[in-house]
Amino acid sequence: MMEADVIIPVYRPKEKFLRLLDMLQVQSQPIGQIIVINTEKSYYDQFTAGMDLEKRYKKLRVTHIAKEEYDHGKTRNLGASLSKAPYFIMMTDDAVPADENMVERLLAPFEDGQVGMTYARQMPAEESGVIERYTRSFNYPEVSCRKSAENLKDMGIKAFFASNACAAYRREVFEQLGGFIEGTIFNEDMIYARGVLNAGYQIAYAADAKVVHSHNYSGAAQLKRNFDLGVSHADHPEVFAGIATESEGIRLVKKTCRYLWKIKKPWLILKLVWQSGCKYIGYFLGKRYKKLPVKMVKGLSMNQGYWK
Repeated sequence: MMEADVIIPVYRPKEKFLRLLDMLQVQSQPIGQIIVINTEKSYYDQFTAGMDLEKRYKKLRVTHIAKEEYDHGKTRNLGASLSKAPYFIMMTDDAVPADENMVERLLAPFEDGQVGMTYARQMPAEESGVIERYTRSFNYPEVSCRKSAENLKDMGIKAFFASNACAAYRREVFEQLGGFIEGTIFNEDMIYARGVLNAGYQIAYAADAKVVHSHNYSGAAQLKRNFDLGVSHADHPEVFAGIATESEGIRLVKKTCRYLWKIKKPWLILKLVWQSGCKYIGYFLGKRYKKLPVKMVKGLSMNQGYWK
């Protein structure tokens, strides 16, 4: 079996965090450490008061940082530095393994030495709406695949689509690439994934490794999230320039429209148009953020700490 640790950045933990820890304890492939990098100790202490999590979860190791220290890439690099395992799994505190085989199946593609990273299939939570459920199935289909630099021409941005809500990394490749980029607003997982392809390695999508992870964002939240996405694309032309991005969003909208019509819920198309419009406006403005007033930029961004 492959030796692997799990690294989880945490901020204001909720019940899903405990479900995540519970599921990690019953995996068919045992893991090493569960390394938690928690932002703001007071929130963590308030949530875990009286639980004695270190006793309940013997492999749990918690490191606290201040909110001003948090950075999407730097915080994850810190977690990786606390692990010595040859493989490690990055997760978010709201992604819960769907079964006991998630870790085993996520690590299995590493048996091929050409695979530099893998990522799991994200399943919608029970409370997810129809549109969010379809979006998850679009981005995380039922069939596994391998992606290499050769796929950049035909797949565009999908060639290095890989979410670290649940993704596994080969340490030697991680160290070769210098870890995650630091000081970026967002998208550190895809920036890293592009580096994996550029270095001649493959990315494996393990559809049989499943986690429950989804969001029910409002239109305003979609705008803010996609604004930050646009900012990351503008700040990293070495990664995203010349790669088809907007066409993938258009394809998703068209397919979702057809799906809503097929299941006889055409009224949801209005909601889809509203949400898609918010996404596009956010992305459009984010890519052009350098031309916008600073106050407006801060108001449009989801990651307020980045601008400080």
